Amino acid sequence: MLSELLIDPFQYDFMIRALIAAVFCGVTLSTLGTFTINRNMGFMADAMAHATLPIIAVGVFFGFSISELGAPAAIVVALFLGFIVKNTKIGEDTSIGIIFSTFFALGFILIKLLNVTINLEDLLFGQILAVNRTDIYIITALFLIVIGIIIIFFKQLLFYSFDPIGAEVKGLNTNFLNYLFLITLSLAVVSALQTVGIILVLSMLIIPAASAKLITDTFIDSIKVSIAFGIISSVTGLIVSYHLDLPTGPSMSLVASTVFLLSYISSKSRIKNR
Repeated sequence: MLSELLIDPFQYDFMIRALIAAVFCGVTLSTLGTFTINRNMGFMADAMAHATLPIIAVGVFFGFSISELGAPAAIVVALFLGFIVKNTKIGEDTSIGIIFSTFFALGFILIKLLNVTINLEDLLFGQILAVNRTDIYIITALFLIVIGIIIIFFKQLLFYSFDPIGAEVKGLNTNFLNYLFLITLSLAVVSALQTVGIILVLSMLIIPAASAKLITDTFIDSIKVSIAFGIISSVTGLIVSYHLDLPTGPSMSLVASTVFLLSYISSKSRIKNR
């Protein structure tokens, strides 16, 4: 009975494509989520997702698909956010909040003015079941790029994440590392838009990493457990949404929240037993 519940959904090609997208996005978001919560950049990641809306609107108007716009939109948004935050005196959160609301509002205005045909519900909450082969190729490419950057620059990013001043004293190019991380994070966020959408992408970035942090003692272990939680949340949410006919993105998010609750309970039990 259990095997049928787990295997039956994947007799269809669209579910297999959805599974690939779910796993890849689960891994990339969970990996970067560990760095993100360590640097308190959750709001920045959320702003990245929302700020892509006007770029997507203009791109679709000129005949591009949302998937094809992913990487260029991610790079533009990351560089713009990084520049504004660094070169304003009103505070990081304030700068991000202004960009967040302005770009998101501009996106909706452009969709109306340009008469662009975009399914806003799918864009906001994701529609992983509509992923096609081209989307899979793009998601796979972004997955390889993001993971490749993390592997190549892991030590530098880790040092910078924990001690940016110390990293600069040691001679690391902290400006480069900051923009590199922002671009990498933005690529991961944009690659997940069709999976969980603009609204819920933050949950899949932050919740698995936060859950892992509760029950691990080292940063490396936190990354490993976060990846496991990200895959579990994505795949379980996909299967649950199939059997219960629920929206896939919100299902993934709620599974991740359940994992967080169990991790919190487990962490409290560990403290009491010490």
